[in-house]
Formats: sequence, structure tokens, C-alpha cells
Amino acid sequence: MTTPPVLDRAAARPAAPAPAPARFRHLLAAEWIKLWSLRSTRGVLGVGALTVIGINVNSAVSNADRLTHQPEPPPEASAHPEMLFDPLATAFVDPAWQLLMIIAAAVGAITVFGEYSSGLIRTTFAAVPDRRAVIAAKVTVVSAVMLVLGALVSGASFGLTQMLLRDHGGLSLGSPGALRAVVAAALVAPLCALVGMAVGATVRHAAGSVVTVIALLLLLPAFFRGERYRWVKEIGNAMPLSAWMRLVTNPERWRHPGKYPLTVAEAWTVYGAWATVAVVVAVLVVRRRDV
Repeated sequence: MTTPPVLDRAAARPAAPAPAPARFRHLLAAEWIKLWSLRSTRGVLGVGALTVIGINVNSAVSNADRLTHQPEPPPEASAHPEMLFDPLATAFVDPAWQLLMIIAAAVGAITVFGEYSSGLIRTTFAAVPDRRAVIAAKVTVVSAVMLVLGALVSGASFGLTQMLLRDHGGLSLGSPGALRAVVAAALVAPLCALVGMAVGATVRHAAGSVVTVIALLLLLPAFFRGERYRWVKEIGNAMPLSAWMRLVTNPERWRHPGKYPLTVAEAWTVYGAWATVAVVVAVLVVRRRDV
């Protein structure tokens, strides 16, 4: 008598369907969770924003007190606007906004090198082999967060400082150059964050990335401020810090720009060029280098 064949239940069981590929919205959600999973991110952004606003407000308070107790400017000062007090400058104090630039760049860098240093990047690329999509999601999330941060800091700094200076020529958004300055200051945060991402993807080290962004965004422009040689000045004009300073300058005080001045259109071009190059560098480096 022939023994009936034994059925292999495992072989007879239908194969499980392959998991659906991750959609871009899933990548955005994952990057959002990664960004806010560290308390240090919330702390650095919160404290940094309050510090920048506080420095600008302190400048407005100090200037308001000084202007209250000083005599009226002489009549001949009206012929030299650069001699008069500039209320717009109090909302965009250089050290305060340079601090924000470094904070934004550091957070942008850590979103990339943080995964490499922890080894999480292997899991990310195993789940999503398309590295361009991963970087695109990082760029989108970081840019959106930094844009909101920059807009809040810029709007609060301008609004509070001009309110404190309402008796001393405080400006409104309709004043010449005011809206441009607020927008430029808001955009400098996502711009520097993208630069930080490119540096983080290239350096892949915490201390090295921070030092590199400080040197690139703040120290390097200081070497190209001379006007003796045009090429030196033009390199300086191509830096994000120089473009930001040009865009937040009160046009009524722009009387002695010096040799080879940076125009407003060129400053906006610098913003766009740096952002584009930063994204391209981040994508190329992550695609071509091993994990």
C-alpha cells in the first residue's frame, strides 16, 4: 500500500505580500521624529531664539534711554543720514544674528552626521535605499523648521525693537527696506541650516562640522573685506554673511558703500546660490560615499 505524500504546510502557505515602498510623506514623518527626538534640539532652538531676540531688545532699550537724555541732533545732520540714529539696525544686531546663523548651521549638520555617528544611517538606508529621497526629506523638514524659527525671531525682533523706539523714529513694515530686512533675516536660518547639512554630510564629525561651519560662515568672510583688489572684495560679497548684511541695511543709510558694493539683487542671488549648492553637495556626498 502506497503511503500518501506528506504536505509541507510551510510550502503550501501563501507567501506574505512584499511591504509597500515608503512614500515621501513617510520619510517626512520619520525625519520630523528624528529631529525632535532629542531634547537638545528643542533646547538649543528655544534658548537661541530667545537670546537673539533678547540681544536686539536690549539694544533698543539702551538706545531709547540714550536718545531720551541726549540733545536733538544739529540741523546739518539731516544732510548726512549716516550720522543719524538708525532704528532698523537695533533689530538686526550683528552678533545676535551671527549666533542664530551658527545655531541653525549646527542643527542642520547634526541631522546628517548624527545618524552616521550613531549608526542609524544604516537602518535608514536599509529601509529606504533611495538616498536622494532621504536627503530630500531631511532638507524639507529642516528648511521648514528653520524658516518658522527665522520668521518668529525676525518678526519678534523687528516688532519689539520698533515698538520700544516708537518715540525715536521707530519703523513699520511699510518703511523703506524694513520688509526686505525682515524677510532676509528670516531666510538666513534655513540657508545656514542647509549649509550645515552639506558640511555634516562631508565631515561626518560633530566637532569638525561645527568648526567648519563657523569658519565658513563667519571667519572666512573676514579675510575678504579689503577693497584694494576687486577679486578679494567680490569673494567677500559672495558670502552669506555679506549678503545678509546688505539686505538688512537701511536704504536711507546706504550712502557710502565703498568700492565694488554688493547690490540687493546680487545679495538675493547669493542666498539662492548657497542654498542650491548646499543641497547638491549633500545629495552627491551621501550618494557616493559609503555608510
